[in-house]
Amino acid sequence: MKYDVTVIGEIYLDHVFSGFVDWPVPGSEVFTDEYTWELGGGAITTACALSLLGAKVRLAGVVGEGDYKAIADRLEEFGVSADNLIVEKGRSGVTVSISTAHDRTFFTYRGVNDRLATYLEQHPEVAEEAAHARHVHLALPLEVGAGARIVKALKGHGATVSIDVGHHVEWLRNQENWTLMRMIDYVMPNEKESMMLAGSPEAYLRLCRQHGVEHALVKLGPAGAMMLSNGKEYWAAPPLVDLVDTTGAGDAFDAGFIHALLEGLSPQQCLQHGCVCGALSTRAAGALRALPTRNEVEAALEEFYAT
Repeated sequence: MKYDVTVIGEIYLDHVFSGFVDWPVPGSEVFTDEYTWELGGGAITTACALSLLGAKVRLAGVVGEGDYKAIADRLEEFGVSADNLIVEKGRSGVTVSISTAHDRTFFTYRGVNDRLATYLEQHPEVAEEAAHARHVHLALPLEVGAGARIVKALKGHGATVSIDVGHHVEWLRNQENWTLMRMIDYVMPNEKESMMLAGSPEAYLRLCRQHGVEHALVKLGPAGAMMLSNGKEYWAAPPLVDLVDTTGAGDAFDAGFIHALLEGLSPQQCLQHGCVCGALSTRAAGALRALPTRNEVEAALEEFYAT
């Protein structure tokens, strides 16, 4: 089977608490009736979102042996196969997400996810198989040495490559990783992650220009997204939605952007697709429940951007 996208990255079991007006002060206790258990992590969310948009998706990641069936069953509902998941002894990653109407905070246990980068380096056939897709999306932090070898293998068959490492502070603050980002076609941090990389989104784009990063994005939440592509800057705003929970919105953005990229659309249109997917994904608690279909995305694009 020829895949459009291979997604490789960290997989989590999410416990999402939402409906809070403000963040509780230390030592206090607040209550909510809004709790959701869901699969999460950048790899899961992006893969499921891409599948709903019509892409053929392969997902690769590491899960604990006791969680495989529940994960596989949930992925099947989105048309994503669990056949390429690596099952290890130990616990799957777990995230507790606390969401207000304006932002969210995560408490995360990485579990067996911390074995993924080593597994990829020790099993080059995984990258070889992944590279036969049209695009490969990386949703994990890769160190420069091993990462460079993996990215070269991925690009050796003509696939384009994107990366969204998520909120991995040490990786984002390690200046050596600019070498790796230069090798990758699309680098996709959010606003806070861009600040860790360079101090501000604007400074991040300037540094990307200096370092020769060909296509650099910054996801700005309710302010939309910016992009530097082939030396030119772009910006798009998101549509207004009835926001419930922003968990996974950045990963849904990634899916919308990648899908538009594979459709051959312009940088501006790719940003718009990303903003629409990200915004629509916030309509329900958890990373997956409000992921939009292709028809929903096309309707929102026509309503919001048609001029």
